[in-house]
Amino acid sequence: METRKTNAARLLDRAGIPYELIPYRVDEDHLAATHVAEQLGENIEQVFKTLVLRGDRSGPFVCVVPGNAEVDLKKAAKVSGNKHAEMIPVKDLLPLTGYIRGGCSPIGMKKPFPTYIHRSCGQFDYICISAGRRGLQLKLSPVRLSALINAVIEDIIQAPPPVLRLVT
Repeated sequence: METRKTNAARLLDRAGIPYELIPYRVDEDHLAATHVAEQLGENIEQVFKTLVLRGDRSGPFVCVVPGNAEVDLKKAAKVSGNKHAEMIPVKDLLPLTGYIRGGCSPIGMKKPFPTYIHRSCGQFDYICISAGRRGLQLKLSPVRLSALINAVIEDIIQAPPPVLRLVT
């Protein structure tokens, strides 16, 4: 599989941030982070997906969340200084960021957007994010990533549903 460097990898090189480029087999029908985690042999909690939202006040901003989580639009709006936020339409992703769905990296977008990474990243020595192309992931320190892109570490995901236990 091809591991040609992406713009995101070149930016990490320029910043002197260590990383690993990891190729994986792309399934166009399954672009979900769960599929990527399976291909990489990584825990889904460490494979983060990059989502682009639009706030009613700030305009576009980025949320980087664990692959098994959903962004909480209310929490994301609040931390980004908005009253409301919504996912941008997929058709707007490429013109806005320079990336396509399934290959969107928080590093090296057309312009820097305010970025928020879910706080669970702090429990790991490394996380995996898109290298900016389908079929290629970056494995790197979440601390170094957040410093590079000036990200804010926040709670931006929906709480998991409560576990119901039957009392007998």
